[in-house]
Amino acid sequence: MRTSDGLTRAGDSVTVVHGEEELYQRVGHLFSTVTDLACAANDLATWVADRRSDELDAAAARRSGEVRIRKIYRAGLLLDPGSARELARIGERFGARIRICAEDVNETIIMDGRLVILAGDLTAGQRGYSVITQPETVQGVLSLFETAWRAATDLAVYDAQVAEIRRLAPAVLDLLGSGVKDEAAARTLGLGVRTYRRRVAELMSALGAESRFQAGVRARELGLV
Repeated sequence: MRTSDGLTRAGDSVTVVHGEEELYQRVGHLFSTVTDLACAANDLATWVADRRSDELDAAAARRSGEVRIRKIYRAGLLLDPGSARELARIGERFGARIRICAEDVNETIIMDGRLVILAGDLTAGQRGYSVITQPETVQGVLSLFETAWRAATDLAVYDAQVAEIRRLAPAVLDLLGSGVKDEAAARTLGLGVRTYRRRVAELMSALGAESRFQAGVRARELGLV
């Protein structure tokens, strides 16, 4: 049921919020008291618009040493030098622990193991968010996050692993998009064919792509091409 305050009630423990502004108004104040913040995101433009994400992270981080902040991001972000620098800044400025995973993740925020925000799809230009407090559901989402956290790679480690492919990514993506054969592409980059194919495979892995065509699609989504 849609209520006069712009929220859709789906039971006593789930509220569906329509749009970032409504979400901020409903839960933004909780960031001043949170002690354990877990977040999973596919890109840097997460669940709030404009400057709000930065503000909320800062509100949690002001109590340095009192707040645990953990964030999981998709690997493809590290292929963009600007995004890689921004992730490092987030870790340093807010004391956040950041890990990287190769798989897509649903945008999720978990606060103190008691409240979950799950991002939904865009509808009529607005994104929906489910705010959940039902204990069993929250614990289930938290368990999934912990599993993903254990399987993910520390930011500094992953960043070092993809440094070379990040340097080559624009040229490799351009060559893939142009349909150049591997042998010619390798010569263009001054690489052996085996090395070129290995770099392509590494690029596909970082983008979470199963084919070269899908790699191009993912690269466009991330603004790499």
